[in-house]
Amino acid sequence: MIKKLINKLLGKPEAAIVTPLGKRVEVGAEEHRIDPELLDERGVKVVKGLTDAGFEAYIVGGAVRDLLLGRRPKDFDVATDATPEQVKNQFRRAFIIGRRFRIVHVVYGRGREHEVIEVSTFRALLTQDDAEQVQGNEKTSKGALEGKSHVVDASGRVLRDNVWGPQIEDAARRDFTVNALYYDPVRQIVVDYHGGLADARKKVLRMIGDPESRYREDPVRILRAVRFAAKLGFTIEPKTRAPIQAMAPLLANVPLSRIFDEMIKLLQTGHSLASLEELRKQGLARGLFPILDAVLDKDGALPDNVHGKFVRLALEDTDKRVAEGRSVAPSFMLACMLWGDVQQRWKRLIDGGEGPVPALQQAIDLVFDARVGDISGRGKLAADMREIWMMQPRFERRTGSGPHRLIEQPRYRAGFDFLALRAEAGEIDPALADWWEDFALGDEDERRALLDQARETQRQGGARSRPKPGGGRVHSVPRGAVGAAVSGESAAAVPLDLDVGDAAEGADADGEGAGANPAKKRRRRRKPKAAGGADAGPAGSGE
Repeated sequence: MIKKLINKLLGKPEAAIVTPLGKRVEVGAEEHRIDPELLDERGVKVVKGLTDAGFEAYIVGGAVRDLLLGRRPKDFDVATDATPEQVKNQFRRAFIIGRRFRIVHVVYGRGREHEVIEVSTFRALLTQDDAEQVQGNEKTSKGALEGKSHVVDASGRVLRDNVWGPQIEDAARRDFTVNALYYDPVRQIVVDYHGGLADARKKVLRMIGDPESRYREDPVRILRAVRFAAKLGFTIEPKTRAPIQAMAPLLANVPLSRIFDEMIKLLQTGHSLASLEELRKQGLARGLFPILDAVLDKDGALPDNVHGKFVRLALEDTDKRVAEGRSVAPSFMLACMLWGDVQQRWKRLIDGGEGPVPALQQAIDLVFDARVGDISGRGKLAADMREIWMMQPRFERRTGSGPHRLIEQPRYRAGFDFLALRAEAGEIDPALADWWEDFALGDEDERRALLDQARETQRQGGARSRPKPGGGRVHSVPRGAVGAAVSGESAAAVPLDLDVGDAAEGADADGEGAGANPAKKRRRRRKPKAAGGADAGPAGSGE
């Protein structure tokens, strides 16, 4: 510290902080105890294919960390000394992708059952002095980035990193010690340069090198620290935690799509509530994600009201589905999180004299512009969410042919699950969700009786209520307005374009493709507990 102060007073430049290279340690099977049954045969096949061709290759990163913890990894990444072009030449279906980091996707299988093994080349450990600096970011400096291999922006964030190097340097440029582990499934050895094996066993998340410098290189490491701590139940080591709040403003320079993707990972990897709590502990709950700003209170917690309970139930059920190996979709989860914001704007527009249906359409557009922004894949995400939201007032119209048309909609099951969740949270009368469940599962005689019942109830009912923010009765729409203006076809028409939504295409509330009669496929909804129990209908709508 004194040396830094003297150099500053004398006008001398500070020496670059060097990340330690570490020392190679090979750990045998008797010590690491990785269960071969947890390995992915296609990941092993990629490693063997590269080693048979004369290259070094290892399963790397989070997969090794999870294997050491006795978990079956979701993804199996491979690191090798082969260049992307050499990797591509070894496999029939391999594709080079990326600009910031050039990697290879080796694809096995087709359709929804396909699997991608991501293969990266060992990268060199370079300092900022070795890099070329540009003003601006990926979008504003595209011309300056053309043809360059190692580039940083004015804050030190890495914009390009495609300089190959030895494995020891590749390990040093990774973020946390538990992610800098390499596993050779052929020889069954773990290669550890930075004590990652010991940290994994102690459940400690430790940054390799100087944390502040590493956060400057890539501010998204801040969010990765939060996610891994929540997901793994690890403690963030004090030196790694100390600069987090001071470095958080650097996240403003990261592309919106990447920030959005990290938020989805925080909320959809099975530990959403733990992730929200970890964000709060690190002082990051508010101000980073506009979607969370719409949900959390000033203290960074879910509010103690109907909408807070609604979101909590949705997140709890998402976590449960992930734990059970079932699919989830960002569209359903985000529709739950932003529903309160949509309701508030919808009510203001109606109070201003707008008709209920156009007011809901305008409210949805306003929420997307304010909370989601212009990100890749927004069109698909927006269409799914809009359809779920626009379906809600249609559930109140239970006469004529409307109910028959509604249950035939491809997204009916997602819309109904949303309705059932609202009922469980206490926002609407559970009898409405029960009626729709019975109607969807009933035969023609049962449906006719239910329609007669609804007609009689409507005849005896009083004045219709208007939308109430935060709960109350389901929003009412004048007779005929919904059928005329909110058809399933027009509701999804949004001139908008999310990589995270691609896998959800064509999926329904239970992660299955929409069939000829999606309503009849759903299993019977659990009845809400009188005191607001935690058992909710499926919160994931197929990823």
